Amino acid sequence: MKSTGIYRKVDELGRIVIPIELRSKLDIQVKDSLEIFVEGNSIVLKKYESNCIFCGNTKKLITFKDKQICSKCYDKIKNLDNE
Repeated sequence: MKSTGIYRKVDELGRIVIPIELRSKLDIQVKDSLEIFVEGNSIVLKKYESNCIFCGNTKKLITFKDKQICSKCYDKIKNLDNE
């Protein structure tokens, strides 16, 4: 991991502010979701991307019964009905 040299204090509610420079660089907008990971004794934040529940693909997603699936997996599901 590369240090940015930026430090922030945690407030009374456990929040920290991500500096505008980092949000701009990583294209993090207001209301974007971030995933939180723990790696050893480090906390890692990653911009959340929806992905297919079957194969993990993040492109061409379709909502099917309140779940995100890619078009390839959707086509496979449709073909199962025809068999």
